[in-house]
Amino acid sequence: MSELYIDGNGLTVDDVYNVSKGNITVRLAEEACVKIDRARELVDSYVSENRVEYGITTGFGRFADVTISMNEATELQYNLIRSHSCGVGDPLPIEVVRAVMLLRANTLAKGYSGIRLQTLNTLVEMLNRDVIPVMPSKGSLGASGDLAPLAHMALVIIGEGEAYFRGKRMPGGEAMRLAGIKPVKLVSKEGLALINGTPVMTAIGALAIHDAMNLSKAADIAGALSMEALRGIKDAFDERVHMLRPHAGQLKTARNIRILTEGSSLITRQGEIRVQDSYTIRCIPQVHGASKDAIDYVKGIVETELNSVTDNPLIFSEDYIVISGGNFHGQPIALAMDFLGIAISELADISERRIAKLVDSNLSNGLPGFLTREGGLNSGFMIPQYVAASLVSENKVLSHPASVDSIPSSANQEDHVSMGTIAARKTREILENAINVIAIELMSSAQAIDLRDGGSPGKGTGAAYRLIRSRIPFIERDELMYRHIEDCAMLIKTGELIETVEGEIGSLN
Repeated sequence: MSELYIDGNGLTVDDVYNVSKGNITVRLAEEACVKIDRARELVDSYVSENRVEYGITTGFGRFADVTISMNEATELQYNLIRSHSCGVGDPLPIEVVRAVMLLRANTLAKGYSGIRLQTLNTLVEMLNRDVIPVMPSKGSLGASGDLAPLAHMALVIIGEGEAYFRGKRMPGGEAMRLAGIKPVKLVSKEGLALINGTPVMTAIGALAIHDAMNLSKAADIAGALSMEALRGIKDAFDERVHMLRPHAGQLKTARNIRILTEGSSLITRQGEIRVQDSYTIRCIPQVHGASKDAIDYVKGIVETELNSVTDNPLIFSEDYIVISGGNFHGQPIALAMDFLGIAISELADISERRIAKLVDSNLSNGLPGFLTREGGLNSGFMIPQYVAASLVSENKVLSHPASVDSIPSSANQEDHVSMGTIAARKTREILENAINVIAIELMSSAQAIDLRDGGSPGKGTGAAYRLIRSRIPFIERDELMYRHIEDCAMLIKTGELIETVEGEIGSLN
């Protein structure tokens, strides 16, 4: 198994994805260990000198003005973890929690948090030995970071709470024992260092970005197949058109459609059958492209956050000073996740309209109604379009931004919060819905191509068509459709659709 050395710098969305899947071992870089030790020395000196510093010798939140004695500093850390472990809701998926653990470790590895090296090494070893805390999905306001869910992670580090070990749920202490990891005895500042920050919202966001990038390619493939099935006009994808409005995503999408449909005998030229297509075909580059640009923008925000210090207070060992700030506030991720959700929703929105054209004999340029030869006796693709419409409508509700809301907490000490984790969680739901919509379009367009008299798809669309047909048959008579939708969605989720098509035509953008 390959290794990833972390030092707080250079972590990418792909790194997060690989660690989340258990495909890579995590190690602390040597230079990070030096910085971690130096910061810890400064914390120890503050404690021994009885200096008053937030989170080290004081309480938290509204209790920031309550001074804690040196003898109580350790008890304070345990009280913090236990009192903050009040998350609710279904547990986050294991892959998300693995990503959270990586992000927290990467932040601490920068050496500004004052944690001991042995404590951070325990977190890393938990990740490598498959001790994954049970982390409830709800309870974060996204300011002071993800306090509640992260406290459940910290519980397992001290041998409490619950965890999965090799996929089995059990008490945290038992999981640590089975993995051969000794629980940590926390000292001053460490509890706060473990739970103060944005890794939950950012981890969910990083995985969503990875999947959204694949989804945007799958949407182009589905759109190209639908264009062929509807005898679409290729002139609208001419590079000369898009160079006059050179948004990066628009140019990439137009190129994708051109290379996907290269060699197709199904697509037409302007004026051959009709003068122009409706927007859901003609404007694929403009709509898909705008979503691509949004995804790229959000990727930049997320990768900045992956390599940021987001806890408080911050330990500047070189300057021998501790500064209390607000890097834990999730606003950058909150806004980005809301934007990402909207961008993904639009991919599904235009996809559903193409499905609607395919099943409507008044709009499909000669295809039978609902893509079945014996309509009436068979419903064909009538209800898959219903499902797509339902998912798109749900996404419209979920796309309402969470970041525009705020509610004060901690007796108005924390009087503006980001709701970043809510934004990230609902974006994950939007993504799941969108994947299913695109899957339905892929199935529908393959069915429509089979119903055409003659003609063959292009080089790229042909590869996609053959892959779909290797899993999903032509639907001659009504049968169980949900299994086919699931199978087609898996082609997107696993990346097999993209890999197959790119293996034929080269990389898509």
